[in-house]
Amino acid sequence: MSEGTSELGGGVAVGRLNEVTPPFSSQAALDEAARCLYCFDAPCAQACPAAVDVSAFIRKITTGNLRGAARVILQANPLGASCARVCPVDELCEGACVVGKTNRPVAIGRLQRSVTDWAAANSKSVLRAGRPTGKRVAVIGGGPAGLTCAAELAQLGHAVTVFEAREKAGGLNTYGIVPLRLPLENSLAEVEMVRGLGVAIRTGVAVGRDVQPEDLLRDYDALFVAIGLGGGAHLGVPGEELSGVYEALDLIAAAKLGDLGHIRIGERVAVVGGGNTAIDAATVARRLGAREVTVVYRRGQEEMPAYKYEVDFARGEGVNFQWLAAPVRIVGKGQVAGLECVRTQLAAPDESGRRRPQPVPSSKYVMAVDTVIKALGQAPLASTIARLGLQVKGGRLEVDAETGRTSQPRIFAGGDCVSGGGEVVFAVQQAKRAARGIHAAIVA
Repeated sequence: MSEGTSELGGGVAVGRLNEVTPPFSSQAALDEAARCLYCFDAPCAQACPAAVDVSAFIRKITTGNLRGAARVILQANPLGASCARVCPVDELCEGACVVGKTNRPVAIGRLQRSVTDWAAANSKSVLRAGRPTGKRVAVIGGGPAGLTCAAELAQLGHAVTVFEAREKAGGLNTYGIVPLRLPLENSLAEVEMVRGLGVAIRTGVAVGRDVQPEDLLRDYDALFVAIGLGGGAHLGVPGEELSGVYEALDLIAAAKLGDLGHIRIGERVAVVGGGNTAIDAATVARRLGAREVTVVYRRGQEEMPAYKYEVDFARGEGVNFQWLAAPVRIVGKGQVAGLECVRTQLAAPDESGRRRPQPVPSSKYVMAVDTVIKALGQAPLASTIARLGLQVKGGRLEVDAETGRTSQPRIFAGGDCVSGGGEVVFAVQQAKRAARGIHAAIVA
């Protein structure tokens, strides 16, 4: 182990990675709920992709009807507990709050968290399985979209089996969102809530390896594909194989599961990427003891896809940023010793509509770092999609926007494999639509 490097086990990291936003006390929740104006047109609810009736659940808080409030939330969004923590509320419900026009907006996310945490802590089950229809649906993937679709279908009376390739269900909620924002126990509690609706969840079962698509099509009335995305994209530069180079999602998963024994975070860390995952990885690296963490992004701050509040939080944690810089080589012999970058300038927009970064001649420089974390997004699971024989466009599954139906009439899809990656609440929205599409198709 090099000087200044920490090899951390789960026990060491526990205190440093605890959830950063404190819960409301009972009285604080009542006081905050009392600030709601219960607007007739409820712009907050209109801004919620999952269509949670915000005014309704907040009013129930003020009357002490927490179970009723939980029912309002979870019937609209079975993953309401995780969305309360990870939704970009500044951009959605709270951003639309009328109170926020002249004052601080009502803290809708924290109120939703108070209600869903109360329901979980008091074992209050508010969702019920529907009358059995005799129809069976297989869900491929146990992440947010898969769990939501399974919960919706179970409430409609269908028998649902979820096939999840990893050891635990929950997808990115379990493996890919830092515990600072979403603790592991909250994600797993949602998995158990879905299981409590009678949904069978088979973990460690990969479609194409342990069970074949043709068998599922034979044994089930419909399939819902929610396989998410695959491994992280490569930098494609020399030195990527050196010790001390990590995928951001691997670091986050290790932190989430308390399995950091194989992760060595050095004193000086470079995180390559500009999305929320890059910000999360940078924050985790700081909390695991890195003295200096720098996010390297090839465009400017204005083009950065990460949310502003995430960037501001990282800055508060001591994370630095280098804009308009692109890696060209990872320096070192066996172990990372530096990151060679080139300065960039933004040219005309590319096919995505974003200004294209171009290298500035004679502008290369080397950052002295001993750890490089790649956060460049994930690639589609092309082999699984090919096995299912589904139509794709730009690496994404093509579906009907209203029903989630793919090019195969009995196969539906939603989540990141359709969107290419997005917030949990949008996966919930897609899965709800697909569940309605599946129901209409198999009960007709």
